[in-house]
Amino acid sequence: MRWDNLRLAATEQPVAAGASAPSLLARGAVTRTFDTPGFAGLTFHEIHARSVLNRVAPASRMAFRWTVNPYRGCSHACRYCFARGTHAYLDLDTGRDFDTQIVVKVNVAERLRAELAAPRWRGEHVAMGTNVDPYQRAEGRYRLMPGVLAALRDARTPFSVLTKGSLIVRDLDLLASAAEVTQVGVALSVGFVDDELWRLVEPGTPHPRRRLEACAALGERGIPTGVLMAPILPYLTDSPAALARAVEQIAQAGASSVTPLVLHLRPGAREWYLAWLAEHHPALVGPYRRLYGSGAYAPRAYRDRIAAQVRELAERARIGAAVPRPVRHFAGSAPQPDGVAGPAAPAEPAGPSCHDEQLALPGFG
Repeated sequence: MRWDNLRLAATEQPVAAGASAPSLLARGAVTRTFDTPGFAGLTFHEIHARSVLNRVAPASRMAFRWTVNPYRGCSHACRYCFARGTHAYLDLDTGRDFDTQIVVKVNVAERLRAELAAPRWRGEHVAMGTNVDPYQRAEGRYRLMPGVLAALRDARTPFSVLTKGSLIVRDLDLLASAAEVTQVGVALSVGFVDDELWRLVEPGTPHPRRRLEACAALGERGIPTGVLMAPILPYLTDSPAALARAVEQIAQAGASSVTPLVLHLRPGAREWYLAWLAEHHPALVGPYRRLYGSGAYAPRAYRDRIAAQVRELAERARIGAAVPRPVRHFAGSAPQPDGVAGPAAPAEPAGPSCHDEQLALPGFG
């Protein structure tokens, strides 16, 4: 791979000040590469990153300018993950390598503290979970996020976290203490609540019910937590019944908001997802190609219709209502999957659509 030659040798010295270094990672960055029985099938590449505050490109549709990503690659193994293409920069494939070859920035908290203390830092909002999940399984081993959250709190830097990982409840105390001194936004990603589909398309993630339990736990600690209903999968999770079931359980979790995001298929993710679709739902490959064409996004009319449906369901369920609503227990029985049906004919949206072209956390979009 591109950075194989960056492993530390016994005689290797750090790069001298001003010396040239590879554009991707500094020389000597990869300190250890190994497998471990506790994480069967995963390989970790521990690195020392030169910088961890990443500036978002001005042309990006993202609603924020800075991100922090403690990991690259993600064991959640979501078939549709839009970040798969980033693994190609490491000369790794965007399919199985993305799921199993995890880059770990072991010095992320140390570097972040230094960068937040720099005179040029202006205390802008920092987003996490916008590329790969900071609370994926590796976080249970490396515990990088407590140091990251503490650094942001101590610098009084506003931040947001988007995750599919229920492990975030481990850091409730840190999130609560940060919320006392700066603006904190949290969102759980729950696109659907279908057991069978979850096992197939998001095999490395916690069950959707566990994610909603995490949403409830955060809310009970006074941390308003939204749900990014993403992705909504055309022909699979976009029926009125499927949307209603998801929104109902999101409401039961006491979510402060719900933001729908229809699946988008960027290069890298597109090939991997369509291969999965050909294996498990071959009859849908043609409809998907017609719906998406050669682009990454479903048609605007379709996305607007889905956004309007979710908005109406959320209003009925009083998600985000000012009147306090008790957090209820979640349905314990597994919902039955819908039959395969195509998206209904696009309808005119009832009012403004949700921002479904960018990763916008509730409160920060």
